[in-house]
Amino acid sequence: MTSVNIGLDEAARNAVADALNATLADTYALYMKTHAFHWNVTGPQFHTLHVMFEEQYREMWTALDEIAERVRALGVFALSSGKSLGDLSAIENADAAPPSSKDMIQALLEGHETLIRRARNGLSIAEEAGDAASADLLTVRIQVHEKTAWMLRSMIE
Repeated sequence: MTSVNIGLDEAARNAVADALNATLADTYALYMKTHAFHWNVTGPQFHTLHVMFEEQYREMWTALDEIAERVRALGVFALSSGKSLGDLSAIENADAAPPSSKDMIQALLEGHETLIRRARNGLSIAEEAGDAASADLLTVRIQVHEKTAWMLRSMIE
């Protein structure tokens, strides 16, 4: 393999890639949960939640590619199996039996907040490594998930 000479040493690149892979795993788990809830939501808010969940999972689908490609730009392989992503994620899978729409909103809120906390940790690692590109990507991810968490929180208050 050709060496990576982008101004970050191997240890820094690996540390940032590990943090990005954790964000990738959490994003994938939350994407899957949101998509499952999109399919299975019922009740008086069906249409609103069905559309909102679709907007959310589509945004995360795009983000998955951006995160994985940043890991590759660092010269590290992005996690790519459902098992490896699931093992690393801090977000629980959707239950086999769909919860109520209110419980779906609560579960997604908790997932976004978990992702935010872990992405903040990754942001600190990227900043310490001097990796502005990864720090920028993580900053954007934090902003997106904070806004989504706020919206979800507002729906259940």
